[in-house]
Amino acid sequence: MRTSLVLTLLFFCSCNGISLVLARSMRTDEGTVLLSIKKGLIDSSDYLKDWELDVKGWRNELVYCNWTGVFCNSNGVVEKLDLSNMNLTGRISDDIEKLRSLSVFNVSFNGFSTSLPKSMSNLTLLRQLDVSQNNFVGGFPTGLGSAVGLAFINASSNNFSGFLPEDLGNVTSLESLDFRGSYFEGSIPSSYKNLQKLKFLGLSGNNLTGRIPGMLGQLSSLETIILGYNEFEGEIPRELGDLTNLQYLDLAVGNLSSKIPAELGKLKKLNTVYLYSNRFEGEIPSEIGNITSLVILDLSQNRLSGEIPASISELKSLKLLNLMSNRLTGQVPMGLGELPELQVLELWNNSLIGHLPTNLGQNSPLQWLDVSSNSLTGEIPANLCSSSNLTKLILFNNAFSGPIPIGLSTCLSLVRVRLQNNFISGTIPPGFGKLGKLQRLELANNTLTGEIPDDIASSMSLSFIDLSRNHFQSSLPSSILSIPDLQSFLVSNNELKGEIPDQFQDCPALSLLDLSDNQLSGTIPASIASCKKLVKLNLQNNQFTGEIPRAISTMPTLSILDLSNNSLNGFIPDNIGSSPALETLNLSYNRLEGPVPTNGILKTINPDDLAGNAGLCGGALPPCSNSTAVSLSRRRVHIKHIVIGWLVGIHHCLLLELCYLLGDGCTKIGTSMEVA
Repeated sequence: MRTSLVLTLLFFCSCNGISLVLARSMRTDEGTVLLSIKKGLIDSSDYLKDWELDVKGWRNELVYCNWTGVFCNSNGVVEKLDLSNMNLTGRISDDIEKLRSLSVFNVSFNGFSTSLPKSMSNLTLLRQLDVSQNNFVGGFPTGLGSAVGLAFINASSNNFSGFLPEDLGNVTSLESLDFRGSYFEGSIPSSYKNLQKLKFLGLSGNNLTGRIPGMLGQLSSLETIILGYNEFEGEIPRELGDLTNLQYLDLAVGNLSSKIPAELGKLKKLNTVYLYSNRFEGEIPSEIGNITSLVILDLSQNRLSGEIPASISELKSLKLLNLMSNRLTGQVPMGLGELPELQVLELWNNSLIGHLPTNLGQNSPLQWLDVSSNSLTGEIPANLCSSSNLTKLILFNNAFSGPIPIGLSTCLSLVRVRLQNNFISGTIPPGFGKLGKLQRLELANNTLTGEIPDDIASSMSLSFIDLSRNHFQSSLPSSILSIPDLQSFLVSNNELKGEIPDQFQDCPALSLLDLSDNQLSGTIPASIASCKKLVKLNLQNNQFTGEIPRAISTMPTLSILDLSNNSLNGFIPDNIGSSPALETLNLSYNRLEGPVPTNGILKTINPDDLAGNAGLCGGALPPCSNSTAVSLSRRRVHIKHIVIGWLVGIHHCLLLELCYLLGDGCTKIGTSMEVA
């Protein structure tokens, strides 16, 4: 018995010794493996500078466990390698397979642009693999199906190609599979029906084709499906209605067609649905109203028809409803105004009629309302900005009538107001100029009257103002063109009177100025030339007089200049044709005279753009007659005499002033002048 005990002890010690040797050998090998991996990397930011094994380091066999990104277990064996966000490039060495106990491998958010080594398939103990946010190319390594404990794969945002790895269907422990944003092709492998623990499936942004397989409806653990931005076709499988844990469904941007299945109404946990930019048709199923957890519903840019189901008004958690660019008809359900969480409502480009809910925005934090390009009527709801969250109000191309609600002009959150092409009447309520975030104010083609409020001129944020095609009768506010960020100002086709405010020295951003078809008068201010970014200037059909300012010829970006149908006189500035950017010039129907310059654009100008000026000749028009030349010569002499006389007059005035100051000395000055 004693002999047996001794033999047992000897055997145990022998095995322990062998294990110790093997462990030490394994640890030493792993340090070497890590250095081999480092050789393949380009570490431009020097994150891995501590990856070194000097003589001293070899005495401490576990030194590599303290290296950046390396994590060991209690036996000194590498289990986790996290090299994420280190600006690494180069390649992943095939020696990665020698880290036999590796369970976590993360190289996300780097700049790798090579292929992943096939040897990764030998890492059978992997539980998490993250190679996302790189530029990896080639096929995704096959063989990882043997890593039976693998739970997490993120390979999103790369340039992988080929087919989805079919053997991953063997990894029944998989909970998250993310292959978004690459160039995978083909269909979803049927083997994926085995992934009963899968909660996240992300395949969007690839080149996948075929139909969405109905077998996905068997993956009862699924919480998120993201398959959009592919080329899937056919209908949505009705089996998806069996995914009782589904919370997020994204099938946007594809070639899906047919009707939206009513079975989706069974998904009580669903909070987000993106089906936009497909070819769905038919009516929106009323069963959508049963998904009481729904927060986001986007069915835009399809071929949906019929009315908006009133049942959507039951979605009390709904924050975003986007049905734009479909073929919807009928009225907007009044119940939408009762949704307490609604922030975004987009219904534009349909054929909707009737009124908007009168309490829209009154009971919700409404931020964005776009119902443009429909046939909606009635007045604009008065309380759209009750929560002071409204940023964008877009109602153009409808038949709204009545006044602009006063509450809008005090809505400090507004960024855009686009109400053009309606029948809105009354005056612009004061206050829009005091809205510090307002960038666009578009009220064109309505029946507005009265004055342009002076406070608009005090705005520090407006960049686009379009008040054209209304019935404004006032003059322009004196500093309207001094708004610091103003890029476009359009007030054409009104009844504006008075002169152009001479404030152009303060228009650093102005690129478009359209004052055409009004009753403006006076001269064109020469200071307009200080608008260095002005591209288009349209002053046609007004009552401007005087000469064309010569300074206009020096404007560096002016491309379109229309001064037609005014009462401008004098000569065409001889350098206007050589303006740096001028492409379109119309001076017709004024009182201009003299020879047309023959430089630049005036060489090829259409005679119609000079018509209606009886005194013009030469260039693109018939040649000037001798009598015209003599008349012009006499006029130049006359102008010269006027200038000389003006200078002499000034000279005498100065002398008289001097005489007054000097008293008796004036006689001497006068005598000396006579002698001279």
